[in-house]
Amino acid sequence: MRRVFVAGHNGMVGSAIVRQLNIAGGCDVITCDRQELDLLKQSSVAEFFAGQEIDEVYLAAAKVGGILANNTYPADFIYENLMIECNIIHSAFKSGVRKLLFLGSSCIYPKLAEQPMSESALLTGALEPTNEPYAIAKIAGIKLCESYNRQYGVDYRSVMPTNLYGENDNFHAENSHVIPAMMHRFHCAAKSQAAEVVVWGTGTPMREFLHVDDMAQASLFVMNLDRKSYELNTEATLSHINVGTGVDCSIAELAYTVANIVGFEGQIIFDKTKPDGAPRKLVDVSRLKGMGWQSKTTLEEGLRLTYEWYLKNEANIRL
Repeated sequence: MRRVFVAGHNGMVGSAIVRQLNIAGGCDVITCDRQELDLLKQSSVAEFFAGQEIDEVYLAAAKVGGILANNTYPADFIYENLMIECNIIHSAFKSGVRKLLFLGSSCIYPKLAEQPMSESALLTGALEPTNEPYAIAKIAGIKLCESYNRQYGVDYRSVMPTNLYGENDNFHAENSHVIPAMMHRFHCAAKSQAAEVVVWGTGTPMREFLHVDDMAQASLFVMNLDRKSYELNTEATLSHINVGTGVDCSIAELAYTVANIVGFEGQIIFDKTKPDGAPRKLVDVSRLKGMGWQSKTTLEEGLRLTYEWYLKNEANIRL
């Protein structure tokens, strides 16, 4: 039975991948808590891999956050993500791991990239300034995989998800991503019968959102593709695959939908003095769709599932 290590198994994406691996069966899932393994320490990661006889790796561990967190802690975002990627990818190679899937982000594409953003848009323009350090770290992860493939003949693949949400997300009102931040704030406002909720920006930017269970299923699909079909290449346009829904909505539309789902009946105020980020972020999913996979969960269905989970786990959610 193959041994599969999921780095970041306590996070939203990692925990979803673990669930999908357990559903699929046929493998021994290896996980390690932060207290047992510090992914920022090269020697610790190397020692871990040397003693585990791992066959495959899903690299879902990362430091993530929304606009405010990225703006406030840029050094943390670039340093921690670079260290995690370098330590895991290099140690995986040194210990004989032949297959690895690196999870990136759609923020790797230029701020003004043609929409929808295809894989070929990578490195064709300036990045969105508010999350540039994080994006550069994710681009480095893609290039690490490409370089180890080219030099050593391993099979390290990358997937670039659009904005993710769902079970086990971080629901901090300010430092999390837009959906969990909104959901928590609207929920608290509804409970307190607040008159209004303030949302950052103009509400006009367009964003695409993918439920985390769909992302986990896509990750297993890409990892399990036959290499001849996948045709892994060292060129940036062929070495990473977009994962999304192919459908977007405005931040204002999202806010009103979340408010409706949680039962907030007050006024929504858009603070136009706060940054919007990129005007639109929609990934081109035609390549993955052509390979035989597409998302199944609609945004409203996914938001309702997420809120149901939030209510069941309110006492223990990450804030």
